[in-house]
Amino acid sequence: MRFHRVLLSLCFIAVAKSPTTGETHLGWRDYGGAADSAQYSALKQINRSNVKKLEIAWIYPTGDDNQYSFNPIVVDGLMYVLAKNNSIVALDASSGKEVWIHETGPRTKLITNRGINYWESRDRSDRRLMFARNNFLEAIDARTGSSISSFGDNGRVDLREGLGRDPTTLSLVQSTTPGRVFEDLLILGSATNEGYGSAPGDVRAYDVRTGKLVWTFHTVPHPGEFGYETWPKDAWKTVGGANAWSELSLDEQRGIVYVPTASPKYNFYGADRKGADLFGDCLLALDARTGKRLWHFQMVHHDIWDYDNANAPKLLTVRHNGQMVDAVAEAGKEGFVWVFNRVTGEPLWPIEERPVPRSSVPEEETWPTQPFPVKPPPFARQSFTAKDLDPFVEDPQERARLLHEIQGARNEGLFTPPGLEDTIEMPGNNGGANWAGAAVDPQNGTLFVVSKDLPCILKLEPERSLKASPTDSPEQRGAVIYEANCRWCHLANRKGEPPAVPSLVDVGERLDQEQIKSIVKQGQDSMPAFPKLTQADLDALVAYLRNPAHAGAASVESSAANSKTTHYVSGFGFMFASNGLPAIGPPWSSLTAYDLNKGTIKWKIPLGEVPELAAKGFKDTGSVFPKVGPVVTAGGLIFTATRDRKVRALDEDTGKVLWETELQAGLQGMPAVYEVGGREYLVVCAAGQAEINPASKGKIHGSYVAFALPQ
Repeated sequence: MRFHRVLLSLCFIAVAKSPTTGETHLGWRDYGGAADSAQYSALKQINRSNVKKLEIAWIYPTGDDNQYSFNPIVVDGLMYVLAKNNSIVALDASSGKEVWIHETGPRTKLITNRGINYWESRDRSDRRLMFARNNFLEAIDARTGSSISSFGDNGRVDLREGLGRDPTTLSLVQSTTPGRVFEDLLILGSATNEGYGSAPGDVRAYDVRTGKLVWTFHTVPHPGEFGYETWPKDAWKTVGGANAWSELSLDEQRGIVYVPTASPKYNFYGADRKGADLFGDCLLALDARTGKRLWHFQMVHHDIWDYDNANAPKLLTVRHNGQMVDAVAEAGKEGFVWVFNRVTGEPLWPIEERPVPRSSVPEEETWPTQPFPVKPPPFARQSFTAKDLDPFVEDPQERARLLHEIQGARNEGLFTPPGLEDTIEMPGNNGGANWAGAAVDPQNGTLFVVSKDLPCILKLEPERSLKASPTDSPEQRGAVIYEANCRWCHLANRKGEPPAVPSLVDVGERLDQEQIKSIVKQGQDSMPAFPKLTQADLDALVAYLRNPAHAGAASVESSAANSKTTHYVSGFGFMFASNGLPAIGPPWSSLTAYDLNKGTIKWKIPLGEVPELAAKGFKDTGSVFPKVGPVVTAGGLIFTATRDRKVRALDEDTGKVLWETELQAGLQGMPAVYEVGGREYLVVCAAGQAEINPASKGKIHGSYVAFALPQ
C-alpha cells in the first residue's frame, strides 16, 4: 500500500468555484485576512501609483519590552491586538485609541501570540474572541473584553483533556497560532512538545458557545483507524507530535478544513516509531463539520529532519491543462511547493518517489524513498557545501573551523539522515517556508513564498540521565541539569546560536527568576518545554544561570536513559558564524513568486537586508532569520516587513520595491490591511529584535503602526 497519498470519492461535495473577491477579502476579520489564509486584500485605494505617499496615521505603543509578532484583526471599527504584558487590547482602528484591555496576567508566557479568532452569532447578538492561554481555551466578549463564564468550566476549557494521556503529564498542548472558525465550531491544532513522550497532535473542534468538544481527528491513528499499520503497535499510547501547530485553512463553501501537520516526536530519531508514520508531515483535507478524513498527502515519510508543514495551505483557482481548477498549495520547510486539486487531492503535476540515503544509527529504519514534486521548482537551496560558505566570515581561524566541519560531515544532499557523526541538513530544520510565510493573489493564480536559508549540522548522542549529589550546592545541581537538558541547543558556554537560539550569558540580568522558570517549564518560540523538571530542579537551574561561576565541579552520576529503545538526541544545530550571520552565503531570505497556472517561477528577490552590511554597500543579502508574512492587495502591491526595521511595498508583477520606510524596532509576523470610514489602512507590528544578535541588552520599544494615504 502507498502510504503517502489516498484519494477518496468526493462526489457528495458540491464542486463550486470558490469566492476570490467580494466581502471575503475586503476586511481583516480573521488571522491572515480570511479563513482561506490567502493573506490577500481586495482593497485598492492604495496602489502602485500612490503608495509612495503613504504616511503614518497612528501609533500604539505595546507598553512593555516584550517581543510580539501578532496579526491584528479588525471588526466593526475595532482592532484587536496583543500588548501590555500579553493582554488582549481593543483599539479604535481609525485612530489607534485604546478602547478596553483584557489582562491575561503579567507572568503569562504561553498564549496564542500570533493571532486570535473572532466569531459572531447569526443575529450578531453574541460576538466573541477566542484564544488559548496556559493550555486553556478562553472566550471573551468582543465588545467589552469581559470573560464569558458560560464557556467551558467558568470560562475555560482545558486543552490537555481528551488526548488519551494523563493531563498532568502534558505541559504543552496549545499552539501559539490560532485555529479557524467554521459555522459554530472552532477548529484547533496544537503545539505539543519537541521531545520523547510529547502529547499527541490531535486536531479538534469545539463548540464556540459551550466549549464542548465536538470532534477529534487522531493524527497518530488508534486501532482500527486508517494509517494505524504505518506505526508500531500501540504507538498512539506513547508517541506524540504529528501535530498542526501552524495555520489552518478553510474552503467555507465546501466545508473542508485543510490541516498541515508536523513531524512526529522525537524530531531527529524514530526507532520507537518505525514505519511511514501517518499522519505526520501531511496535508490533511477534513470535513469541517465532522472531522472525517477526505484525502491526505504525506510530504515526508518517517520524518527525522523536523521538516514540518509549517505554513498555511493556500487556496486559489488556476488554469491547468485548459481547465479552471480549484487548488490548494503548500510550501514546506524542505523547500518544495506542493499543489493539489483541493477536492480530490490529485497533484496538478507528477510527484516522484525517489531513493534517499539510509540511516546508519542503531535501530533506526529510515523510509527508503521520499516524494519529489516535478513542478514547481524548489524555492530554497537544498544543498550546502564548502563552496557555499559565507564570504562575510572573515576571520581565518573561524573559516578554517567551519570548512573543517562541513568537509568532515556526512553530506548527501536533501534527506541525509542525522547520524552519530556530524550531518549536514539543508534546508535546515528552521529553514524553508515557515508560519505566515506565503500569500496568494486569487485573481491570477500567483503564489508568493518567503524562504529562510539556514543550514544545520546535526549529531545524535545517546540521551543520558544525569544526577547531582544531594550535598552539592544549588549552582552545582543546576549545572548538571543544564548539561542534561540545555546544552544541546544553548551550548556548553551558554552562548547559544543567536538569533535562533538566544544566549543565556547574563540571562539573570535580563529576566527574573519566575520568567526563566516559566520559559523552561512551558517553552517559548522554537524552544521546547521541559515538563519533567521539578520545582527543585528549576530552582537549581536558575541558581546556576544566575551564578555560573559558583558551580565549580559537581558530583555527577551518568547513565543511559532507562528505555527499551535507546533515545538519541541532538540540538537543532543552527549554523551561525560568530558575527551572527548564517554560515551559508547570502541571500539568507528571499521572496519567490510562482505562476501556479504553469508551475513556474515568475521572479525571485532577496527579501530585506542586514543594516550593518547595507551601510557598507551590501544590500542584496536578505534579512537574517525572518519571521515574516507577506500580504498581497488588489492594488498590485505586496506589503511585507522584516527584522531590518523596514516596511516595504513591492510591485506584485516584478518584486521591485516601490516604497519603504524604517521604524524603531524589528518587524515580525504579517501586516493587516483594512478599511474604516472609506480610508484604507496598513498596520504592522513593530515589536521584535532588529539587531543581528538579539542577545544584545537593548530594550524593545514596540508598537503597532498604521499607515494610510494623506486625507
